[in-house]
Amino acid sequence: MKKMLKTGAFLLLLLFLLVQLYRPALNIKQGQAGSAGFVQFYRPPLAVGNILANSCYDCHSNNTNYKWYQYIQPVQVFTQGHINSGKEVLNFNEWNNYPNRKQKRLLQSIKKQIESKKMPLNSYTLLHRNARLNELQVKTLINWFENQISLN
Repeated sequence: MKKMLKTGAFLLLLLFLLVQLYRPALNIKQGQAGSAGFVQFYRPPLAVGNILANSCYDCHSNNTNYKWYQYIQPVQVFTQGHINSGKEVLNFNEWNNYPNRKQKRLLQSIKKQIESKKMPLNSYTLLHRNARLNELQVKTLINWFENQISLN
């Protein structure tokens, strides 16, 4: 029985080590700021830019600030899946490439997601506590997005 447990533990360790060889491409583009397109387009106040950078850009830009544990499988695969999904919906770096109509729709969607507290995701803020939005940050973002929506 002990021999089976040792063999099973060894096989699990071996499997874990082999899985580490799989490395999906990281979401890091050299020389590209976290939100260049969006920030250049709107020039938001520093407070708004900082909140977005801290709570949104890891999944919604071309540059993710990876934590040490995000390099370990299967966490890396899970993380990369979230990033890819997030960028499909909204990529702040690609803002200038979106048609005006999509930009307006995204502004409204971002505001709605923040208001309903659907973003940032709970699964993200669980490990990134500094990405959680307090009431003042939520209010700051909502007011700024409402202003941008009314200007468009």
